[in-house]
Amino acid sequence: MARALNKVQKQISKKRGGKPNALHENSRDAKRLRRAGAREEKLARLMDAAVKANQVYVDRVAWFKSALEGSSGPLTDEEVHLLTQSFIDREDEELAEAKQQRRPGRPPTKQEEKISQRKEVEEREFRAGLWVPELRNEESRRKVERWAGEWGGLNTLDFVRVIKSGDIKPSSFPPKALS
Repeated sequence: MARALNKVQKQISKKRGGKPNALHENSRDAKRLRRAGAREEKLARLMDAAVKANQVYVDRVAWFKSALEGSSGPLTDEEVHLLTQSFIDREDEELAEAKQQRRPGRPPTKQEEKISQRKEVEEREFRAGLWVPELRNEESRRKVERWAGEWGGLNTLDFVRVIKSGDIKPSSFPPKALS
């Protein structure tokens, strides 16, 4: 049965009369402490990886929310396509500026590589269906505008897959495959 590190420490210190440091290196209690510590580290690594993976989608919805400011009403299919294309092209100026500042014959900077790789991934996803919030009806648009900017709040929003060829298909949360 898995137990948290602080719970194991508490049990061992209670058993030892408040002296958890007086353990033999290979004692049962020391092994329990090491296992519990390793379990905590593993869970922390997994949580960090999950947060990092989800941040891409949070940033995407946040960009679409900021792009809606100053306008009102539901968007048409063409406007959704234009907005999606402008999302993919959002860092083109920064990329061009970084290329211009680089001396001829020099390799691209880390920033250039990062931007171009992100753009390439988004282009590939756009060809298959880019996962974006539904903005074609008033209720969904209001939900996006009220969204607080956190991963946990995305489950209340509606989503679609915008395909470069012109189609828009309904999607689900969380994004997986081409749902």
